[in-house]
Amino acid sequence: MRSKTKLIKNAHTIVTMNTSRQRYSNGDIYIEGNRIIEIGVGLSRKADEVIDARNKLVIPGLVNTHHHMYQTLQRNIPLMQDEELFPWLKHLYEVWRNITPEAVYVSTQVAVGELLKTGCTTTTDLFYVFPRDIPGNLIDMQIEAAAKLGVRFEPCRGSMSLGVSKGGLPPDDVVQSEEEILQDSERLINKHHDPRPLSMLRISLAPCSPFSVSRESLVETARFARRKGVRLHTHLAETKDEERYCLERFGLRPLAYMESVEWVGPDVWYAHAVHLNEEECRKLAATGSKVAHCPTSNMRLASGAAPIPRMLELGVDVGLAVDGSASNDTSDMLGELRTCLLLHRLTSGVGSMSAEKVMEMGTIGGAAILGRDDIGRLEVGKAADMALINLNVLGYAGALSDPLAAIVFSGDSHIVDTTIVNGEIVVRDSHLVNVDEEKLVEEANKLSTEMLEKAMRFTGLNYYACAV
Repeated sequence: MRSKTKLIKNAHTIVTMNTSRQRYSNGDIYIEGNRIIEIGVGLSRKADEVIDARNKLVIPGLVNTHHHMYQTLQRNIPLMQDEELFPWLKHLYEVWRNITPEAVYVSTQVAVGELLKTGCTTTTDLFYVFPRDIPGNLIDMQIEAAAKLGVRFEPCRGSMSLGVSKGGLPPDDVVQSEEEILQDSERLINKHHDPRPLSMLRISLAPCSPFSVSRESLVETARFARRKGVRLHTHLAETKDEERYCLERFGLRPLAYMESVEWVGPDVWYAHAVHLNEEECRKLAATGSKVAHCPTSNMRLASGAAPIPRMLELGVDVGLAVDGSASNDTSDMLGELRTCLLLHRLTSGVGSMSAEKVMEMGTIGGAAILGRDDIGRLEVGKAADMALINLNVLGYAGALSDPLAAIVFSGDSHIVDTTIVNGEIVVRDSHLVNVDEEKLVEEANKLSTEMLEKAMRFTGLNYYACAV
């Protein structure tokens, strides 16, 4: 059967993010099936669908390297608005222990929808809360929800094995045994993981953090993942509380502890990596370990500013991430680029971060983290993943001397005009194609209220009141 073709015509600017950082003015892109076949100016090819891209900027689809999608149902809760990470988590665990398969499905669609509407075409997610009385197929529910919306997806099978009774942070009824974790990890990999080029679905393994997973679980997961040929992901060095916990419990700083449990290497990426010193940044570079940078979340929880400019100087692969929607409160991927630029200019100087550098992190940096060379750039043979942004709006007036920088420095909205994933249009005229947005909002708000009210009955806390 013949693959469908698309021709994007007369784009104001095409930003390829290829090796030479080539850009095309008044450019065209010809797509056949799920691949880019030709990029140029004045292409004369016939196509099943022609997309008029006048006044549009075309960028590679953005890659989100860390998320907790279930948290879209717990955004902006007054009780946690002004908390740092550890107390924030303790309050939210009481809500998350009431999660249901329906809540997982709906929250995943909310998060994926926001990402697609802000130019993201590939996303990871780290799901790690598995209450004992809930069916264990929650990641399967995420996979189904993400597939319906049409995103390229790499869910990370998260885990917690160290409950509060054993010195961890989470309640005992949301953690699992090492055996349960590995059994379900193997099931998910065997059922869903597709390592082929242009794959729409891959699985990674992701023990949650040093303060919620046992040493044995970290070691066994690392060895199992390497036998199965999948990647490894976890949180690391996010806060000073975590640093103190590792020093007191293990006698090691967080990165040294991870090295002691076989968690460094080119198949490993860490979320946050805020509190790393010069020696530790060099360790990342030397081992090929990678970082998902979450600037908004790190600012929201006052966790700190990761030494990203130094990591980039040392050659560490760094991608961008929105993090969980309860510690960022949005899944705005384009907004994350702007926040990254502003944060590091404030902390490291105006020359430390450019618009092109944050775009590199958001595209090819994210692709490198996931071990992919088929996404993150617009080139012949690569995946037909891209976003079209309308520049002919008030927010970009006067900013078009550099269209790429315009979408980082300027603009009054981060909602794109069109998003294409794997050759399929999934956002058209700034609206999701594959789901009723209004109905999705109603479902999400209903489930959010139910979960909060159940937690309040159980804990006696008023989640609607700001902490004193």
